[in-house]
Amino acid sequence: MKHLKTFLYLCLIGFFIWSCSSVPKKTNTTKEEPVVIANDSLEYEIIIIDVGFTAFLNSEAKPKTYLSESYLKNKNQRYVTEWNARVRNPQRYNPNIYENIIDYNPNLNYGLDVNYKLYWYFKFAEKKYRMRLE
Repeated sequence: MKHLKTFLYLCLIGFFIWSCSSVPKKTNTTKEEPVVIANDSLEYEIIIIDVGFTAFLNSEAKPKTYLSESYLKNKNQRYVTEWNARVRNPQRYNPNIYENIIDYNPNLNYGLDVNYKLYWYFKFAEKKYRMRLE
């Protein structure tokens, strides 16, 4: 009888410990779609696969008409120059961040949409990776 009581106490303690365990938390794992920036007339396309860019663009970017196209073009030219310099120098800069050369020709008219999203991608990258491109 004494062994049965001990067994029941152990079972109750085991059940109590098991019932106190946490429930696995369900996380929202919706995959963010890549942002495609395209200019059909030039057949030019930028694909941004960096997670969080869409949310950043929707929440922090100013409206398209807030900055002029010439301002965006000038800033993008500077940002692209610095970005490409960092891509070419993987010993100094993190090659996991600066993976690809950006082929941006300031003499081409990419249009407001391409310049706008490229500019805000650089702003997003500066914030996400805590860096300055200027």
